Order: sequence, then structure tokens, then C-alpha cells
Amino acid sequence: MIRSITRWWVLGFTVCVVPASLAYGQASRGFQMQPVSLVAAVPQGELRGIIRDQRGGALIGAMVSASARGSSPLFAISDREGRYVFRNLAPGAYFVRAYLDGYASPRGGFVQVSAGASRAWPIALNRLEPEVPPIFTAGVGAIGTSGSAPALPRRAPDDDEVAWRMRQLKRGVLKEATAAAIERDLDRVTEPASVWRQSIDPRGGFVSLLDSVDGQINLLTTTSFDRPQDLFEPTAIAPRPIAYVSLVAPLSGGDWAVRGSITEGDIASWILAGSFTRHREDSAHQYEIGLTYAAQRYQGGNVDALAAMRGDSRNVGEIYAEDSWAVTSLLTIAAGGRYASYDYLADRVLLGGRMSIAYQVSPTRPLRFRVTAAHRELAPGAEEFVAPTSGVWLPPERTFSALTRTSELRPEKVDIVELAAEHPVRGGVVIGLRAFRQQIDDQLVTVFGRQVAGNRVATPGHYRVGTAGDFENYGWGATVARNVGSTQATIDYTMTDTHRRDTATDRLALWFIAPGTLRREERVHDLTASVRSRVAATATGFLVVYKLNNAYATSDSRRPETAGRFAVEVTQEMPFLDITGARWEMLVAVRDLFRSEMFEGSVYDELFVVTPPKRVTAGVKVRF
Repeated sequence: MIRSITRWWVLGFTVCVVPASLAYGQASRGFQMQPVSLVAAVPQGELRGIIRDQRGGALIGAMVSASARGSSPLFAISDREGRYVFRNLAPGAYFVRAYLDGYASPRGGFVQVSAGASRAWPIALNRLEPEVPPIFTAGVGAIGTSGSAPALPRRAPDDDEVAWRMRQLKRGVLKEATAAAIERDLDRVTEPASVWRQSIDPRGGFVSLLDSVDGQINLLTTTSFDRPQDLFEPTAIAPRPIAYVSLVAPLSGGDWAVRGSITEGDIASWILAGSFTRHREDSAHQYEIGLTYAAQRYQGGNVDALAAMRGDSRNVGEIYAEDSWAVTSLLTIAAGGRYASYDYLADRVLLGGRMSIAYQVSPTRPLRFRVTAAHRELAPGAEEFVAPTSGVWLPPERTFSALTRTSELRPEKVDIVELAAEHPVRGGVVIGLRAFRQQIDDQLVTVFGRQVAGNRVATPGHYRVGTAGDFENYGWGATVARNVGSTQATIDYTMTDTHRRDTATDRLALWFIAPGTLRREERVHDLTASVRSRVAATATGFLVVYKLNNAYATSDSRRPETAGRFAVEVTQEMPFLDITGARWEMLVAVRDLFRSEMFEGSVYDELFVVTPPKRVTAGVKVRF
């Protein structure tokens, strides 16, 4: 009886006291109970301020967060005069940020709250201007859409609001950014170096610098199939688990970033990348340096995959450097280079480089021209090892081998020269034109699911790679891009005249396996459209990419095929989990586009991927 009365007394005390603590105790670090004498002995502090826009006007309804080490974040909403206040704060350092739809959130900083004192911390938010998506180019990359000289864009920790984001595809060695994108990057660095001194608690404690690190964890599964019904076959490939982690530490002079992904199973593999990006607002010189390392170990029963590996694994490493220098407000010079080592190639070392000059006609006329020269060397199977600059991170998940057992894996080498121009017009529309020349040695061919010497390739988890010869391509293209609210749409058309300069070393095997890759001269038409949008009412984001081309290679005919390939991704936020202090999203993506960087190299890179399987990826993304 006494035990029952005690249980009901404790339950009643909890129901009465805890809600009152939640309603009044903004300063409580979690739900730890303290003796009354201790609470009374330590005076509490207060943090208040006013939120204004770039014109000095008060902003209503802005959300302000304040978090201390080891505690859940606290939240306040600005009133009609733009004022916010946190009362009864325990003394210490708090990391403060502000958010409001339609405004760029500044980086935020540490604010020291003293016992028995009120600390003022004003916050300024800049209204976001409609961002004009960059122009896609068939050979080298996008033309910057800013009227001012572009800065080298920093590599985002994971720009994967949607995967295979067309407007942020990897564009060779150097990439350009729009003015709005550069402004958002610069807005991340709003506090001076002294902010780290503010993180020292006067009582001798120290707030870890990790409190300012942006992070993301993805728990995903992925698999491939040729037809939807194949997913229910006993021989279907089991979904493979993938874990991905990203950490970015913004500093006053730049960002340190570390990203990694790992999977296990018959293909045990991982990929790790680190980079430093310098993006100081007061400097015309921007640069980025980084490295990537990836490994793949196969323990399955595919004889071809085992025979193709030297030892029992493959290892790939890459170092890169990119530099951009704004000579004047109208002239920008950019250059960069890459050094990569692939241990499964006879010649392990691959080199790449790029240089471009961008010029704007005048400060009042947004017409811009750019000349670019680039050299790229692409290893067979590089898609399994190269870290993407955006989209879903997937470690090496498929095996590959040479086209025949006597063939040699040889890298593709591409030299590109391009002249491009772009001009914004009314209604947020940007029009771009370009002309380019490509010279390709050992054009790569990727073949899924064909029989070789009576042995059927283990599809879709294994493919074969060969070369289709040397080509020389000339072409031109036009792009129209527009932003309408939260929707970005782009249409790109390219016409290319191709000419084969030399026959392929694998031409005999290709004659039987993929005759559609044996080309001489032809005219290639390509139409690529993308739509990216976000539905604010439901917190749903989606991306749809469709590539229509008249020159896809087939396995049963020498004539090219007119067909289309796609990539679709949907993300759904889960706001009911925001109580954890992290942002949760569900992800579902399906695609049969084999390559993500479609506008970086040869026009045949995607067209000579024969019968690629569809790949589905799903899981949970957690940002903190």
C-alpha cells in the first residue's frame, strides 16, 4: 500500500512540476534536477537583441537558437519590433544563430552570458535575391551568371538537398558560382577570430570548437535492377547498407571539410576525402586543396571480378588544387590541376589540368565571355572511386573488368577547348551559347550484361570496360535557365559532329559484344532538361533530370538508338524529429544515368554505356 501511494505521489509531482519547468525554464540544460539551494546560489543571465534586415528594418517572426555545450538548443521568436530574449540562462558561452524564410542565415557565433547580467547581441539578416542557375556546357562546365568577377566556390560538405543536382555538377577542375552562391558562402564567416576567445568560460571551463562544426550522417541502402520485377527474384542483388559521415569546420579564413562513406558485404569498400577552401571576402584570391582515397575489396564468387583484381583489392588516391584570381572586377583567371594514382592500371599515374579566362564587357552590361582549355584523364571504373562534389555519396559498389581477359584497362584522355558567352534577360532568364572542340584518345565503353566467351557478366553488379578508338568532335550548344520562386528549370541543347581518327584496339570484341559503339562519322543531338523544386508547405524537395539523345549505343545493333535516361530524387523532411536538435530527412532516389558529371568530358561518355541498370537508393539523412 505504501509503495503504491509513493508511486502515485511521484507521478503527480512529475506531471505538475515538469511542464512548469518547460514553460519557464529556458535556461535549463536538458532536464537535470538540481538542489534548490544551488539554483538560488547561482544568479542567472539574460541574452537579448534585435533582428534587422540589411536596411535596418525590424524583422518579425525570425527564429533564434541558442545552444550551450552539452545541452539542447533553446529557441525564441522575434516580436513586432524585432526583439528576442532568452531569460534565466545559466552562465557560459552560447552559440547563437537566426533563421527566417527568404533571408540568408549568418554563420552565428559564441556569446558569453555572465551571471546576473544582460547581454545584448544584435543580428542582421540579408534578404536572398532570386538565384540564377548556372549555364550548363557540353564540354567544360558552367558559365558564371554573376555580373561581377566570380570567386572559386568552396566545396560544400554535402550539397545534397537533391542528388545529381544538375546546376552543381562537377565541372572539371575549376568551377564557377553565381553571385548569390558566393554571398551565401561568405555569409558563413561573420565572426572574427576573437569569437574563439569568447568560447572560454570565465569559471575555467571551455566550450569545444566542435560545437560550431556542421555535420551530417546518412544511413542508406542501395541496389540495382534491370526490371522492377527483378527485385523479387531469388537471384536479385541484396540491398547494400551504406554509412556516410560529413564534418565541416568553418573558420575565419576558410572551411575544413572531411567526408567519408563505407559499405560492407561481398564488396567491402570505403571512400574518404578531405579539403580546405579559402574564401575571404577581402581577397581577390581564392583557392581549394584536397585529397581523396578509396578502396574496394571483393569477396564474392564472380570469377571475372576476382581475376581482374591484382591481389584482392583496388586502391585509388587523388590530390587536387584549384585557384581563382580576380584580376579586376571584370576579369578573372582560374587554373587547377589533379594528380591521381590507380593501382589497377598498367600506368598508374593520371594527370589533369584546366585554365580559363572570364571577361565581362562592362560593369553595366552583364554579357560575359569565357575561354577554357582543359585536359582530363579518366580511368576505367573511375565512377566507383571518385568522390562526388554533390549528391548522394556512394562508396565503390560495383566490380568491373576488362572487355576480354586479354584486354588491357586503358584510361581515356580528353583535350577540350571551349568559347562560351552568356547574358541574363528579363524575368530571371539566362541564355548561354558555346562552341567547343574535343579530342579523345581511347574513348571508354562500358558494357553491362553481355556474354563473353560463353560467360554471362554478373549484372547489374558487374560491368566490362573497353575502348572504342580515338575521336575528334566539334559542336555548339545553347542553354536556357530560369528561376521561378523555389523552382529552378534548365534546358540544354547540344549538337556535335564526330569523326573517328583511329580504330579501337577492342574493335573485334566490340563487334560481337556492343556493335553500336563502332562509329565513324555522325551528328549527335542531345537535349537535357532538369527541374528542381521544393514544396514549402510539405517540406518536400524533388529533382527530375531527363537526357534525350539520338546516339545511345545498343548491344544488338550497329545503328545508334534514340532514347532517354533519367534521374529522380525525392527528399521529405521529418519536422516531428526536430526535438533531437538535428534535421531529419527521408531520401528516395532512382536513376539509370550512369554518370553524374555529364558535361565534363567526351560527348560519348554516357552514350557508350550499354544497357545500364537502374539504381535505387533510400534511407535517412540526419544533419546537425
